Amino acid sequence: MEGFYGMWSTEQVLGGLSVERFLRDYWQKKPLLIRQAFPNFTAPVTPEELAGLACEEGIHSRMVLEHGGSKPWELRYGPFNEDDFSALPAEGWSILVSDVEKALPEIMAIVEPFRFIPDWRIDDLMMSYAPPGGSVGAHVDQYDVFLLQAHGRRRWMIESQARDDENAYIDGLDLRILKDFNPDQTWDLEPGDLLYLPPGVPHHGIALTECMTWSIGFRAPAHSDIVSSVCDALIERVNPRIRYTDPELNQQANPGEISAAALAKLTHIVREAITPDDAALQRILGEWLTERNLNLAAMYPENEPLDLEALRDMVDNGAVMQRVPAARIAFIQQPDSLLFFIDGECVELASSERSTVEMLCREQHFSAATLAPCGDTVWPLLHRMLARGALMLIEEE
Repeated sequence: MEGFYGMWSTEQVLGGLSVERFLRDYWQKKPLLIRQAFPNFTAPVTPEELAGLACEEGIHSRMVLEHGGSKPWELRYGPFNEDDFSALPAEGWSILVSDVEKALPEIMAIVEPFRFIPDWRIDDLMMSYAPPGGSVGAHVDQYDVFLLQAHGRRRWMIESQARDDENAYIDGLDLRILKDFNPDQTWDLEPGDLLYLPPGVPHHGIALTECMTWSIGFRAPAHSDIVSSVCDALIERVNPRIRYTDPELNQQANPGEISAAALAKLTHIVREAITPDDAALQRILGEWLTERNLNLAAMYPENEPLDLEALRDMVDNGAVMQRVPAARIAFIQQPDSLLFFIDGECVELASSERSTVEMLCREQHFSAATLAPCGDTVWPLLHRMLARGALMLIEEE
């Protein structure tokens, strides 16, 4: 994949639209087809290589059999083996591999132009392969997705009007396939073409030839997950040794009544625990949003222990560090400080270090030349990122 990194600009990928116009007119509003968003695109991953990934431990892979399985639209989970593939029918199936950019860091070049959407919202790059006629059925996603045609041709059909009806799906299937699908727009995509779909838009893609489609998907946490995660973090802050007391208890007319005084005390306990100040809530949210998916840990070997001076010497002598694609790095500006998050860990910094933190969040590769403008303050943070497994050392070519 030599030369693959950094080949496409955001404006090019958006078909000449500015980021401002795309966000204003299309993001979470309506679909957009962009012909040759990636001009003359040749997929650097072959169908055979994708199948090989689907056979590896630690890789999240799935197989969908519309026909030829134990039932229609059967869903199977990897890792697979050669016998699984040799037993497949000639048509009517698909293979899907998630988090490919984390297994193949060079593929981050495809994700890079989409980083006008905040990093914490980007989920993964999923690759799918299908023989002619292959599909995963008409369905609805509850998140934004850019569908890049990487190899072969696929026909996409959509209903322009988004919908969210829990009763709209066929009962008894492994997949959520729509009972009724009435497309009003149809496009045939060639390699390099890109289709953006906002959440809730029914769509159906059918392989016209042997094809691969790459999906850049975005995180859309459910409100219940957000609230649950914050509450879990708040519970951990409550001292379990402190118990309810009522030394001022008065005799009640009826022992079955929960008195107003008891309710007031209980309510105060709950409100005090679940109503943190803004600074504490921001820290909790930052830690949660940057927690790394633990299922991806097997993709990366642990870094050898390295002290700060040794790290500086290696970089000064030509070593280059690359951000691990699975790492989640972010920051929050508070009134009097800066919170820097590395895979769920919070580091509190002075606001004066914002330019350094911005660079660490923005860049994917770090060399002596990249780091020089930051001065000495960058090195403890880099060392911490390396120790957390958020960076890996590569040799400069």
